[in-house]
Amino acid sequence: MGIRYHAPSRTLHLQAKDTSYVMQIIKDGYLAHLYWGKKIRAEEPTYRIPFKDRSFSANPDPGDRTFSLDVLPQEYPAYGRTDLRSPAYHIQLENGSTITDLRYVSHRIFRGKPKLDGLPSTYVEADDEAETLEVELADSLIGLRVILSYTAYEDRNVITRSVRFVNEGNQDLKLLRALSMSIDFPDAEFNMLQLSGAHCRERHIVKRPLTVGTQSIESRRGASSHQQNPFLALLRQGADEDQGEVYGFSLVYSGNFLAQIEVDQYETARVSMGIHPFDFSWLLKPGESFQTPEAVLVYSSEGLNGMSQTYHKLYRSRLCRGVYRDKVRPILVNNWEATYFDFDADKIEEIARTGQELGIELFVLDDGWFGRRDDDTSSLGDWFVNRRKLPGGLEDLAERIRKLGMEFGLWVEPEMVSPDSDLYRKHPDWCLHVPDRSRSEGRNQLILDFSRQDVCDAVIQMISDILSSAPITYVKWDMNRHMTEIGSAALPPERQRETAHRYMLGLYRVMEELTSAFPHVLFESCSGGGGRFDPGILYYMPQTWTSDNTDAVERLRIQYGTSMVYPPITMGAHVSAVPNHQVHRVTSLQMRGDVAMAGNFGYEMDLTKLTEEEKKLVKQQVALYKEIRPLIQFGDFYRLKNPFEGNEAAWMFVSEDRREAIVFYYRVLAEANAPLRRLRLKGLDPERDYILIGDGQTYGGDELMHLGLAVPDLTGDFQSVIWRWVAKEE
Repeated sequence: MGIRYHAPSRTLHLQAKDTSYVMQIIKDGYLAHLYWGKKIRAEEPTYRIPFKDRSFSANPDPGDRTFSLDVLPQEYPAYGRTDLRSPAYHIQLENGSTITDLRYVSHRIFRGKPKLDGLPSTYVEADDEAETLEVELADSLIGLRVILSYTAYEDRNVITRSVRFVNEGNQDLKLLRALSMSIDFPDAEFNMLQLSGAHCRERHIVKRPLTVGTQSIESRRGASSHQQNPFLALLRQGADEDQGEVYGFSLVYSGNFLAQIEVDQYETARVSMGIHPFDFSWLLKPGESFQTPEAVLVYSSEGLNGMSQTYHKLYRSRLCRGVYRDKVRPILVNNWEATYFDFDADKIEEIARTGQELGIELFVLDDGWFGRRDDDTSSLGDWFVNRRKLPGGLEDLAERIRKLGMEFGLWVEPEMVSPDSDLYRKHPDWCLHVPDRSRSEGRNQLILDFSRQDVCDAVIQMISDILSSAPITYVKWDMNRHMTEIGSAALPPERQRETAHRYMLGLYRVMEELTSAFPHVLFESCSGGGGRFDPGILYYMPQTWTSDNTDAVERLRIQYGTSMVYPPITMGAHVSAVPNHQVHRVTSLQMRGDVAMAGNFGYEMDLTKLTEEEKKLVKQQVALYKEIRPLIQFGDFYRLKNPFEGNEAAWMFVSEDRREAIVFYYRVLAEANAPLRRLRLKGLDPERDYILIGDGQTYGGDELMHLGLAVPDLTGDFQSVIWRWVAKEE
């Protein structure tokens, strides 16, 4: 296990649970990629990279026509020194040239995993959980040192990668491209899976075969975005949910990103991922360094489910942090779809009182409580209480909520400023903008310039004052527009293209300071719902509002797609009123609850308008979720039926000891004379018998997984069923 170096062959072999990752130093210090996949025993694999004279592939050594970087599988390729494929990095020198030549200098292997400077990353709690390899490459002509960092987790099929650039020369260098990883596969026999969509239909699954040329997903929006998620997977031909080889790539970053696959003329596939090079550069003066974000690589020989479970367990326990990481999350009610901006303290207390009667544990006050905020045209940045709506302030309202036996939470949007605000009138240069250009708005707001320390300091102080003013135990942190006119009044011309990344570094600093200062607060991130559902934000805030679209049918697809990478405990999932406010569909309260219970459960509606029958059902849903939430939030998740492939969806949760299980089945539209269906379960102990709760009937684990479970005859559209099992005592 761990990382080994075989000196005679100059081979570096990383092992992480059931996977091997092998590279070799060849010729005059070129770092070549040999293998990544199922674990191999040999310290020194017998495979050797074949070399062949390729007529149109130039040779760095004119005396050897069989060797060209254009066909060499590389670990961190450059452009221009005979490799004409997409590079992992690109640097401009003071003389205007962009040619570099990195060669191996040394490496070191050590236990544990270091933090990244100013960036979120996965971590270990003990050094024996992982080993780290740092490979130093250098271009001696210009004094550039590049450290490739690899961490192999002992008990997980996970290898992380990142890169640090250090200018040890005597001239300025400008990074034009600085990706976090690159891997050359020897063939392109893969399907590519990505998570794509739009606001209110995030993370839909798109799968397509690789073909010659470049396939990419990317964001140039200043956020990881609703449109694309910083993740992709490669599936070997024939791989599916439960079998076959799958390679996952996930970037721990929340800003502009690029993930691409180039299939070249010889049908090899180069996968690379990192900060998007579009509109990016970074001036690296002598003595300065630059750290790339972390890429998390997962190998699975057990299909997509094996990949997803690896990401789920890693991100739940070694990316998310804080006191809520291992605690069950509260059931909440949020007033947004109940009142929007039109509320007062009495109305809020009325909704909360009804929620308390139904067993709900947390009330969240959404937008409209601050400044002169009666709609979305003003007051962002004016983080003082609107005394007309809340004459007693937040402290009075929070105390009224807490007297009901509920916790109190609050919505904020600290990264934004309204042109109609006291803050903007006082500091018009504090937003992202470029000289002499008009400032385009989104949702009537501008973006504060978090690349500036003074702006970050002011935001930290304003939000700290709010969180200190009342007994607040939950914060919903929103961000409701993407970047335009990306420029900073505080940066010189040669650094303007650093603004977007410096914004992310500032945001991470603000989040780090606030979450550290208020460890008792459960922070949930939001960006128009799921527009920044990424590993970078989860490092600071252990759950995310999955989508502004709360329609139960659409949520089947959104939550199913999200589960490819992100564990259910990170997904905010609420029941809202019908007709649904986003798609105007009417679904049953039962199905809405059954869909939402597959994540962090709550309600987005005016509970006071429920009928007595509806209140009875809500009370039952709340009581049930309190029983099952340890299983939902900390159990192993299995996808059973894919909503992108038909009229049904199903998934299940199994406890780590395989003694408990819960299955959710959903049928969207009614079918005339429908066929009889069976649902085959997963993850159970085949040697155990399981008792169906509420029925008492006993089923064998092997029977449930192989013979399956009969789906009952359902009447009408938008139907759902839940089954719960507990293992029979031996």
